[in-house]
Amino acid sequence: MTAIRRAAITGWPVTHSRSPLVHGYWLKKHGLEGEYIRMGVEPEGAEAFYRNLSAAGLTGANVTVPHKELVAGLCDWLDPAAKAMGAVNTLWLEEGRLMGANTDGLGFLGNLDQWAPGWDKAGGTAVVLGAGGAARAVIWALLSRGFSKIHVVNRTEEKASLLADHFGAAVVAHGWDKLGTILGQASVLVNTTSLGMTGKPPLEIDLDPLPRTALVTDAVYSPLQTDLLKAAAARGNPTVDGLGMLLHQAVYGFERWFGIRPEVDAELRSLILKDLGVTE
Repeated sequence: MTAIRRAAITGWPVTHSRSPLVHGYWLKKHGLEGEYIRMGVEPEGAEAFYRNLSAAGLTGANVTVPHKELVAGLCDWLDPAAKAMGAVNTLWLEEGRLMGANTDGLGFLGNLDQWAPGWDKAGGTAVVLGAGGAARAVIWALLSRGFSKIHVVNRTEEKASLLADHFGAAVVAHGWDKLGTILGQASVLVNTTSLGMTGKPPLEIDLDPLPRTALVTDAVYSPLQTDLLKAAAARGNPTVDGLGMLLHQAVYGFERWFGIRPEVDAELRSLILKDLGVTE
């Protein structure tokens, strides 16, 4: 009898993670015997837990805050994205070795490829707001698609400078006061900050300098249509909401653990929106 393959979302806390809904939907859709559960991992026990993943009965796992960087240092092998970001969000075991990947950037690309096909053909210049983990993933993704210049704008310029130093000459750091002077160069504008999220302060930007051909996307997905996306759409810019980034980043782990590459379809999107209490 073959043991049921089991994966989990791991981190501290994981109570509100929607990953079990996403993977549960795919398991049911494909008629697979498998489980995807929540598994809280307290920081003091994290290293021991990840070093012996199989002891928890897991085939693999997703990793969320605050363990992504710790786990990157524990893996026997890292994919190029995880190496570049110094952070892991997807784990699996291969002949006893702990393998790590970072699929956040692929999630960003998958979302834009689905909803704005050909968005990257022009390449050129991107503006990324924020300098946290999501910004790191987005920068990696944009560089992988050949963008020649990426401006990272953050309220604390020093934090943006760390990203610029990490990724090299194509990435340039700026304080928030410089945003108006660089928006005019953008073919893509990405918000990776929490500003504009439900319960957070608004993201206040004057979009007047932004070319109307520039694609605008937001990592925030609650609300689904942020004020940034509404303002961009009102002036004629193409926009893509942030929910698909969450859904697409999950594809690669599911394929690794359960052997089938799933699709991000309308039914899954509706399921997650309903759980979020968000309407299209």
